[in-house]
Amino acid sequence: MAEYMDVHRGMRGITAEQLDEAHRADLAVEREEGVHFKQAWADPDSGVVYCLSEAPSAEAVQRVHERAGHKADEIHPVPLTV
Repeated sequence: MAEYMDVHRGMRGITAEQLDEAHRADLAVEREEGVHFKQAWADPDSGVVYCLSEAPSAEAVQRVHERAGHKADEIHPVPLTV
């Protein structure tokens, strides 16, 4: 399965609790789309949130985020890691 990094903007002021809640919302439906969200990071000052996942496609990642109530602004494949 491929890895994807997605970006959410406009989440200025997000708290650790809110990030955890959004991540848990993704986890609740990820299996139905064949996606696994591995980790999420946030910068409350800029309002940018990043999520790393394994998925069959970027579209599957977006479907999970949409169902969880926070559509991604960008989704990027991550073909190489070190």
